[in-house]
Amino acid sequence: MDRRGRVYRRCSCRDEAGKQLGQTCPRLATDGKHGTWYFAVDMPTTAGKRSTLRRGGFPTKAGANRALADVANRTAQGVRVDDRETVASFLARWLQVKASEAKPTTLRSYRAHVERVIVPAIGHVPIEKLRAEHVEQLLVDAADGRGPVTVRRIHATLRSALSYGVKTRRLPFNVASNVTPPNGARPEVQPWSAAELAAFLRHAETDRLGPLFEVIAACGLRRGEALGLRWSDLDLTNRTARIRQTVVDVGGRLQFSTPKTRSSEATVPLTERAVQALLQVRLGQDLDRQGWGDAYQAHDLVFARENGAPLRPEYVTRRFVALAKAAGLRQVRLHDLRHGAASLMLAAGVPMAIVSKMLRHSSIGITVDTYGHLSEDTARTASDAMAAALEQAFKSTAAAAGDHTATTAAAGAATQADPIGKPAGQHGGPRGDRTHNPRIKSPLLCQLS
Repeated sequence: MDRRGRVYRRCSCRDEAGKQLGQTCPRLATDGKHGTWYFAVDMPTTAGKRSTLRRGGFPTKAGANRALADVANRTAQGVRVDDRETVASFLARWLQVKASEAKPTTLRSYRAHVERVIVPAIGHVPIEKLRAEHVEQLLVDAADGRGPVTVRRIHATLRSALSYGVKTRRLPFNVASNVTPPNGARPEVQPWSAAELAAFLRHAETDRLGPLFEVIAACGLRRGEALGLRWSDLDLTNRTARIRQTVVDVGGRLQFSTPKTRSSEATVPLTERAVQALLQVRLGQDLDRQGWGDAYQAHDLVFARENGAPLRPEYVTRRFVALAKAAGLRQVRLHDLRHGAASLMLAAGVPMAIVSKMLRHSSIGITVDTYGHLSEDTARTASDAMAAALEQAFKSTAAAAGDHTATTAAAGAATQADPIGKPAGQHGGPRGDRTHNPRIKSPLLCQLS
């Protein structure tokens, strides 16, 4: 068989014995509309054995030729051809690869997007026939009942999977790359004000988790980062903490993991209040260690249960919500303590680039997208302060001008009793002896100019 493939016509007619005639049916020679068109092409294999790809059912010869050309083009590009693999089976294979690469929480998010959203919508589509239109409709349907951030993450999951297909030469291009998810404004974060945060920390200072919330608020840590903090990561003398591990919940089982991104692994400064809170934690842990003896779990964790075991992230969140409610404060998320650290820094005039570095964002663009409105508030405050200073300057200038007018008026009154006998209001030489100023025009000249 020619490596370029061939196109032929066959039918499903059978002879008297029930055997399918295929290409030998006599009607194929006399009836141009009888049967359907097929193509066959030899495919490259790694085992060196001959493998022929046959596909049929095309109503016209041109359709069969187009399908054959598509297979030939994919093969020439080094792209593997398997028109029977669906989106669902492809994504299942991709998740198996990601299981050894992605962080547990990221993998859990991928699985949720694939199993709950993507596969139910387009899982039946052959992966080689997936088009941008399928992705666009998927995102439109996903937006029903979901926020824009969630839809963008679903799109990112599918785009990542298809990028893997391109990288491994399974797909010639990524159909999701040029698809834009439905537009939606990112919700503006509204963390506690400085007064509200102070009220919460004052209310929580007697709680076992009070120091944890103090450190999260002071350093802008993520929940998992704070729970994974170890004493060996701290330098209380120089007031610094190294972020090197996190605590995550994977299917009800706690695991230690690495920080979210490479930029997240960094050293952050500690406030004096945070240092004092950590010293209190150390004293309490010494008592816990003595009480539990050999049963104490020595994970070196700063924030742990009484027996040294890691704290469950969900429990920490529930405790935060309960303390905030008991303090009579408006409800915010635990993650908003991190946002609050950013807002307080921006309110204090800290540049956006420094805030981004403090929060260990992978790019300043993330910081601007998240806290841009807070920066605008700070700029507006600075503008109001400038306007107030300018207004005060105007008032001071006006007052000085008023004093000068009063002084001039008094001097004029004194000249009315001039002993030399000059007429009132006449000072200096007689009229007409003033040096002519060419810049001063007469009314007539003004009209003509």
